[in-house]
Amino acid sequence: MKTIYKALLLPAIFVIGSKTVQAQLNPLSSQYYTNRYLINPAFAGAGQGLKINGAYRKLWNNVPGSPLTQNITADYGFNKVGIGLSVNNESAGLQRQTRVVGSYAYHLPLNSESQQLHFGVSFGFMNQRLENADIYGNPNDVLVGQYNDRKTYLDGDFGIAYTSGSLNIQASVPNLKSFLKKDVIKLADVATFYTAVSYSINVSEGAEGIDVEPLVAFRGVKGFDNIWDAGARLQIANQQAFMVAMYHSTENATFGLGMDYKKKYLISGTYTTQTSALSAYTNGSFELNLRLNLTNK
Repeated sequence: MKTIYKALLLPAIFVIGSKTVQAQLNPLSSQYYTNRYLINPAFAGAGQGLKINGAYRKLWNNVPGSPLTQNITADYGFNKVGIGLSVNNESAGLQRQTRVVGSYAYHLPLNSESQQLHFGVSFGFMNQRLENADIYGNPNDVLVGQYNDRKTYLDGDFGIAYTSGSLNIQASVPNLKSFLKKDVIKLADVATFYTAVSYSINVSEGAEGIDVEPLVAFRGVKGFDNIWDAGARLQIANQQAFMVAMYHSTENATFGLGMDYKKKYLISGTYTTQTSALSAYTNGSFELNLRLNLTNK
């Protein structure tokens, strides 16, 4: 049984927590504000030029084999078209999961350049495996072999959005394979849909300018209750420094600070507290985000 001990440790913790409160899908916090392309392909290439984003998140630093997420996206916009690439790698215990998708988006101007409809779709692949090198026991275990023999499968996302100078409304269906076909590999905490509305309020302008952007999101998680998120981003110094605070219906919160120097070089860090059911077992999660914006000014 040592062979699968680590593989069962974290799922067991999830089962304990799910009996008392909602389990949570832990998305990268940058999807709410700094990199909306993460959850919605309609934002690929929104704005002209090239944007490169990187994210690193470490969960539960007091649990061996704790989940780790690494992500990099690149998207480019020209004329009314946007293209993008997203590479996501996750590990938890023995589990390894890699997802790579390419995206195409179309940005349709409405009455003015500040009002646009966005449509996007992503296609790529998902691969899951158990890491033999981390197995304590016989790496030739039949169950391990059966798990790793599963084929890589195609996956994708679909999204739409409306943006104006201040208003942002979006909806997306990630993990299309799981949504459209029920006989795929069973995954835990899979996002089934995502919707969000935010509105940017300009409090003052200039070098000392202040902007506040409240946001409300509602998202689905396969096998669990739906989750809503509510919070706001405060931007100062001509939107070059910002703070984020959000509350999640899973009874936890996210707090973050960041700087977007000259709106070209972004660095931010966030901390998400743990849900009440798991707080006795683990700490929260820390996330680091970087962005290089090569948009022509």
